[in-house]
Amino acid sequence: MTQPSSHEWINHFLETDPPRSKSLVMTIFGDAIAPHGGRLWLGSLIELVAPLGVTDRLVRTSVFRLVQEGWLVANREGRRSSYALQPDAAPRFARANRRIYAPPGVDWDGRWTLLLAPNGSIDSALRAAVRKELEWEGFAMLAPGLLAHPAAAPDGVAEVLRRVEGGGKIFVCAATELPCAGARPLAELVREGWDLSAVVTGYRRFIKEFSPLLDLLRGEPEPDPQRAFIVRTLLIHAYRRVQLHDPMLPLALLPQPWPGSEAYALAQAIYRLVWAPAERHLMDVLRREDAAAPAADAGLAERFGGLG
Repeated sequence: MTQPSSHEWINHFLETDPPRSKSLVMTIFGDAIAPHGGRLWLGSLIELVAPLGVTDRLVRTSVFRLVQEGWLVANREGRRSSYALQPDAAPRFARANRRIYAPPGVDWDGRWTLLLAPNGSIDSALRAAVRKELEWEGFAMLAPGLLAHPAAAPDGVAEVLRRVEGGGKIFVCAATELPCAGARPLAELVREGWDLSAVVTGYRRFIKEFSPLLDLLRGEPEPDPQRAFIVRTLLIHAYRRVQLHDPMLPLALLPQPWPGSEAYALAQAIYRLVWAPAERHLMDVLRREDAAAPAADAGLAERFGGLG
């Protein structure tokens, strides 16, 4: 029986699980465009996504909606349009990228971050906005007016409160277990506050889909630049789709073995195989429209623990 190729794997993946165009554009901006200044011409974006089955019309519709939603900003020069990360959205892209490319299971000192908004202390609109934004950051609502996370990034909490205009209106504190009090361990809050079943299912599906691709890539010569870019984009798009729903709890609080660790190692291995030729394709496309398109910043080489 003939061994399939990575090219055939790509075709099968696109036929069975084609990415949604708007979400795919977000992936490309976060993974590929952000390290290169966060801006590109519409024509370059159309060229990058065409091999992924996304038409010109879908690209135009996607960027229009992302502008409306405050993720991108559009600029027009003559008959050409360019799109860039909206300045207020840039910190959210940066935090998402830190989550995607960093290993799971941050070091944990046993401290929890708690946000408290007693009844009547804030209006319902602010309460809903805080809950929505912090649940995206992995927080869980453990009781009315009480959100918690065991490994929250302080800058992420501060940025959320700034964005929803909640600064000075909500109590934020750190908590640890009180020794010798005879209380339940705080670790048991994970089972009550977070339903991890969908995240586990998502990671296992990712592992099942992309493990064969890693084997194929290891058995072939380095892929051509365009194919490498396709692989890199599909990889991060699929991994991001699961990983951004992961509350990023410390490994010490998670069921073992945690499939997120295996999924990270798989994504790391594939990314390291394709990122360099993918960058060559990306730069060729960007510089056809803009000869001054910048090279990648230093942060790209630090992804997945270092790409060198």
